[in-house]
Amino acid sequence: MLLEGSCHCKAVRFSVEANHPYPFSRCYCSICRKTAGGGGYAINLGGRYGSLRFEGDQHIRVYRARVGDDGDGQELSPLERRFCGLCGSMLWVWDPRWPDLVHPFASAIDTELPVPPERTHLMLGSKASWVVPAVGADDKTFDLYPDESLAQWHQRLRLVC
Repeated sequence: MLLEGSCHCKAVRFSVEANHPYPFSRCYCSICRKTAGGGGYAINLGGRYGSLRFEGDQHIRVYRARVGDDGDGQELSPLERRFCGLCGSMLWVWDPRWPDLVHPFASAIDTELPVPPERTHLMLGSKASWVVPAVGADDKTFDLYPDESLAQWHQRLRLVC
């Protein structure tokens, strides 16, 4: 499925082919929550990095979070979170450990997205105290990472676009 997206001010526009376009997961980690999660979480989709096309690259900035197992935040995360330097809209995440994939933020997508039949709530152990997750009857919840990938979730539910 071809996804088209943009930042709020429209200085950056992009498109990407997505094998996994259902916005199924909500990440409550502090990085997602603070950079893109107005509701206390962020939602990423799965796209093919080689198909990513964009305009307005002079406005695109990269944020790499400082992380650390010991809590000191001294290690630089390999994940590159791209955002618009003019309006601050988060656009997509790319990880060099999986160079063929790109994960656009669902909030930046202008294309109508399919409604997921269930959701996965991850990193609930990191959620803010004010966040009350809206967990549906069929939803799965995880304090850390889920037991299935984005692709596995789409395959299990036979959601092919």
